[in-house]
Amino acid sequence: MMHFLVVLLFMFLGYLIKYRQYSWLIAGYNTSTKKQKEKYNQDALCRGVGNLAFILAGIASVGSIGEFFSLNRVMLFSWILFSIVIIVELFNMNIGNRFRK
Repeated sequence: MMHFLVVLLFMFLGYLIKYRQYSWLIAGYNTSTKKQKEKYNQDALCRGVGNLAFILAGIASVGSIGEFFSLNRVMLFSWILFSIVIIVELFNMNIGNRFRK
């Protein structure tokens, strides 16, 4: 049940950030000054973070299926993959220049 709530949360946040352009939900960007925000392409940033939320929702849905059928290895795999994707994307978003103008 808990995995299913995580799936719904990430899908909802992904929708808000990607399609509604709720950039104030992005940590760090929401507290930046206007001068700092001018350095970034807000559309690309919202699209990237929204896509990440949808990917994480997909991974969590695999964990939710594993939880429903009591498949512990599937749940473990999904949480390991979830963690790896977050770590890799954090480095990718901070080091890469795809969100800069």
